[in-house]
Amino acid sequence: MINHKRGFTRKLYDWVLHWANTPYAIPALIILTIAESSFFPIPTDPLLIVLCLGSPSRSFIFAAIATTASVIGGIAGYLIGSLIWLGVSDFFFTYIPGITTEAFTNVQILYETWNFWAVFVAGLTPIPYKVFTISAGVFAINFPVFVLASILSRGLRFFLVAGLIHYFGAPIKSIIDRHFKSLTYLFCILIIIGFFFTKLLV
Repeated sequence: MINHKRGFTRKLYDWVLHWANTPYAIPALIILTIAESSFFPIPTDPLLIVLCLGSPSRSFIFAAIATTASVIGGIAGYLIGSLIWLGVSDFFFTYIPGITTEAFTNVQILYETWNFWAVFVAGLTPIPYKVFTISAGVFAINFPVFVLASILSRGLRFFLVAGLIHYFGAPIKSIIDRHFKSLTYLFCILIIIGFFFTKLLV
């Protein structure tokens, strides 16, 4: 059973990447990034990386497109949580990878403690962003705070990837592929440390 799931995930991953070699690469980036923020199981970072490698001079344009689409998708996830969650929760818990009752319980605790930072960390790191977008609606997180955290975190994530490829080119791809999770967690920790250090100085 596990092998079947892995096989399906790999096929889905390859399907996402194949759009980079079609005339529909940009529409695919937009649609898949919107979907990934609310229900689609595969992150669109690999597609963004391939597009940036194919045209490094347009890397920041691709990042801006991905950021905008991701925030729109996040808002869609928020609306799912706030407006129709009771009617669709069973479907999401059953069929959407990463969305579980345990995850929602953990996220609720994070929201109660961190609010803005819970969304920010989820948007920047490989933590399934859709869990946070939908649960933000379910738990009625302040909407402007949610949108601001989404813009900042998703923008940092996508522009960081685009910037690395723009300035360092293809050699950076293997580093991103191997250490993406560690790099994003480290980057996020540095931002949070910087935030608290600034508060101590003010």
